[in-house]
This record gives sequence, C-alpha cells and structure tokens, in this order.
Amino acid sequence: MSQGIKYTQFNFPGQTDKYVGKVRDVYTVQDKLVMVASDRISAFDVVLPKPIPFKGQVLNQIAGIMLEKTKDIVPNWVISVPDPNVTIGRKCDPFPVEMVIRGYLTGHAWREYRDGKRSLCGVPLPEGLKEHDRLPEPIITPTTKAHEGHDEDISREEIIKQGLISEADYAQLEAYTYKLFARGTELASEQGLILVDTKYEFGKYNGEIILIDEVHTPDSSRYFYLKGYGARQSKGEEQKQLSKEFVRQWLISHGFQGKEGQEIPEMTKEFVDSVSQRYIELFEQITGRYFVKDTVENIIKRIDTNVNNTLKSL
Repeated sequence: MSQGIKYTQFNFPGQTDKYVGKVRDVYTVQDKLVMVASDRISAFDVVLPKPIPFKGQVLNQIAGIMLEKTKDIVPNWVISVPDPNVTIGRKCDPFPVEMVIRGYLTGHAWREYRDGKRSLCGVPLPEGLKEHDRLPEPIITPTTKAHEGHDEDISREEIIKQGLISEADYAQLEAYTYKLFARGTELASEQGLILVDTKYEFGKYNGEIILIDEVHTPDSSRYFYLKGYGARQSKGEEQKQLSKEFVRQWLISHGFQGKEGQEIPEMTKEFVDSVSQRYIELFEQITGRYFVKDTVENIIKRIDTNVNNTLKSL
C-alpha cells in the first residue's frame, strides 16, 4: 500500500506563496491556486502524526465530482483537475466563516445538546431529541475559520454585527447553503446514504460569490447508511456511518480530544489501513464509481509533472 503524502515542497513557475492547511498545501501561482490534497488527517483540529494512504486522492476526486454536480446552483472556483491529488482554481477572496448545515442531531451538535444547550449558533433546538434524530428542518450553524486551533461557533447575528460578512452577502450564502444541502441530500439518497451534516466555504471572485474548497467529502461531511437508519434509531443503536466520526471516537476511546496535556495515541498500521479503507468505501458509496488506486511509485514527481504541464496550457 502507498505510504501516503505527508508534506509537499513544490516550486511551480510563477509561484508567489504557499499555505499549509490541516490537510491541503495551497500554492499561489499568479491569479490561480494549486491545491494539493495530502494524505494528512486531522481530528479535534489537530493533525495526526501519520498520513492515510489514498485519502488525498479520495478527497480531491469526490470534491471534483461534487463541484461539477452543483455548479448549476452556484459557480465554483475550479479551473482544472490535472492530477488525482490536485485541483487548480481561481484565487478568490474567502469569507471568514464556514457555513455548517445540519440535518440531524449528531457529532458536535449532539454533544452540545447532551450537555444541556438548547440553542446552537442562535438557532433554537426542540426538547426531547435523541442522538442522531433527524431535525425538524436543516439548520445552519456557522463557525469562524481558524488558521490554528479550534473553529468557533458563531451566530448569524454576530457575523453581521462584527462586520465579518454583509447582511446581503450572508443572505445569499444561506440561500446557496440550503440549496447545496438539498442537492447533496438527493445525491446521497440515490447511493443509499443520508447526508447528515456538511460545511461549505465561499469566496468572491470579481465581485461574484463563488463556492470554494471541497464539497460533500468525508472530511467536510458526515454520512449515515440509509438502509436500517430507522430501525437502528428506534432501538437506540449506533448508526452505521461513513465519516471521520469513527476516527474521533477512536481517539476519544484512547483518551484524546485535542485538549491541552493530552497525547495523541499511537496509530497502528492496522488502524491506518482501516481508515484508508473507510475513505475508499465512502468514495465508492457516494459516487457510485469504482475507486482506482493511483499506485505510481513517485507521487510527488507525478504531481509536479501534471501540474506544470497544465499551468503551461492555462
């Protein structure tokens, strides 16, 4: 199995900047971004020490497919996908907020609810809900975008009050978010899945709102299997899900939640391989396509060649 990409150090012609995110290495080349999906994995806003083979390929290829399937709703940043791990797109001015939308009471929302909160990001939640229950309507629970550390919940009112986004732009982001989630829900259902929650990121390009980054991937979204959801819920059983939540639960069971003083548990080869397989499973389940592992021995050289050849033609 591939060892995975942990770091990249490219120097593309015309390159002026490089940003290293939790998972992606983003190179600025004139008015374009070259986004390389590494095989790093993060949880609780901490990058874990070992890469997950094929994870970057999974994320990049799902994002490419989903951006293509949603471009009739909102224009997106993509110009080209020249490599299994790379997307080249327009350099946009990003909004400083992630638009998180939830259709079910799961993950962070459930943990807040379990601890007694009945409002999330200013959105009221009804009494009597259980973990993984479907919400009466999807709710938008935005977060700030932290370059380091934890993203923070923030309400619509605070976003506008602080001047992070204008009221008119925020109303448009909300409208796009609801439409994208409805499309994602429909696409997931066709493949026997439930889109539980997800996040969208937006920016502006020449004054126009553009959808940026990844869409409906296992890093940005949570999925349940549709078959058996109701039965499992009525019996109080855990839902069968395809997302990073199983990684979070594994970390929690080993005493790690990203808090100060906690040590990241040892990631065994068996655990790393199981995470890789889960990402591949999600690719095949959500896209309905067979995942072709790119087994080129020198992935870095392949990326460098593919990106340089594409940049020359743009």
